[in-house]
This record gives sequence, C-alpha cells and structure tokens, in this order.
Amino acid sequence: MLDVMARLRDPQRGCPWDIEQNFATIAPYTIEEAYEVADAIERQDMPALKEELGDLLFQVAFHARMAEEQGAFDFADVAQALADKMIERHPHVFSEAGDGRTAAQQTVAWETLKAEKRAAKGAPSLLHDVPMALPALMRAEKLTKRAARINFDWPTPNEVLAKLDEELAELKDAQASGDQDHIAEEMGDILFVMANLARKLKVDPEEALRRANAKFTRRFQYIEAKLAEQNRTGPQPLDDMEALWLEAKAAEKR
Repeated sequence: MLDVMARLRDPQRGCPWDIEQNFATIAPYTIEEAYEVADAIERQDMPALKEELGDLLFQVAFHARMAEEQGAFDFADVAQALADKMIERHPHVFSEAGDGRTAAQQTVAWETLKAEKRAAKGAPSLLHDVPMALPALMRAEKLTKRAARINFDWPTPNEVLAKLDEELAELKDAQASGDQDHIAEEMGDILFVMANLARKLKVDPEEALRRANAKFTRRFQYIEAKLAEQNRTGPQPLDDMEALWLEAKAAEKR
C-alpha cells in the first residue's frame, strides 16, 4: 500500500489529482471515510466494512506520505507512536504482573493519564484539546463530559430536562421577535442541552441521531412506495402523507 501511495504522489509519474492534494484538502475525505466505516458497522455489512476500513487506512497512508515528503514523519512513525501510546496507557496489560483493573477502573485511569499529559503540555483550559473539527453534536457531548470532571454538571437528567424546557421557552420568544440571529442562537442552545441530556442518559447522541435518520428514511420511503402504487407523483396533501407515515410506523411495530 505504501508503494502504491508513493507512486500516486510521484511528481513525474503519479496521478495529477493526488499530487495536488495537501493535508487540508484530504481531511474532509478522511472524515467521510470514518463515517462510512460507522455506517457499515451500523448495517452489520461485513464486506462493506472490510472495504471501508481499507479506504480509511488509505487516508492514513495518504497523510503519512505527505508528511514523509516534508521530512516530518512517515507511516512507520505513526504506527510506532500508536504502539507506544497503547503500551503506556495499558500498564495492566503490558506490565509483567498486571494490576487486575476492571474496564471501569481502566477508563478512569486512562482519563487521568490524559489529563496529566494535558497539564504537562501547559494546556490553558480543560477544554483545550477537544477537537474543533468534530461534528458539532459530538463535540458538545465531549465538552459537557470534560466540564463534568470538575463537577460543572447537573446531578441528574431531570435538571437537564428542566433546562431544556427553559431553552424551548427562550426559542419561542426568539421566534416571536423575528430576529433570525437570536433564533439561531437559541436553537444552538437547545441542541447543546440535548447533547448534554444524551450524555446524562448514557446515550451516544451521534448514534441516536443516525438511528433517527435511518428511521425517517425508512418511513419516508414507505410513503413514496405507497404513493407510487397509486400513481401519485409530486407534492401531495400533508394529511394523506401523515396517514401513510402512521401506517409505516405501525408496520414497524408489528
């Protein structure tokens, strides 16, 4: 694979598109491939998962090759750095005797080690290294999780639900004002609270939304199929489509 990557980037014999790319232009493809891996897992499609993991690995090779061209690091350095990190974070596995940690204890130890690393680097904030490039919903969940480490957190989901009611009321006020910037701000606050609520309920918000997207797609496609059976095309009365939506919902429960 590394030879293939080197050939693709060869200034004389390589692919013009691959040669023109840089870290910034490739990054969106890397993110896209990670989501396609998650999609294959969600669908439990092993052939697709094999293919998507290969595509994701190609992204790693692409970035590593560009770094090698700059004299920064290469693919072997990436693999070695990962191995070193895993050994450091798993003393209960790689020490001679081990320390008998449970999974929960290991999670705490892992987070403690990462916090020590951040402190050693002189990070200006507890939130400093929560990646900006994460999907906004995922980043919101991680921000609230990080803040909870110093007890900046609601005790139970009920307090978050109360906060959600408060934010919904503020959105209604913003909507009444007609101020689009204010509406967008309040909508963002609601989404942020929802991400925090998901964390408190031990629900992955990205996964929950993916499932909701899949459910909407199934039911909407049911509506399309039923309308096609009736030779109905184009916009349709909302009441008719709502009835078909409820039909699809009931069919899923049978």
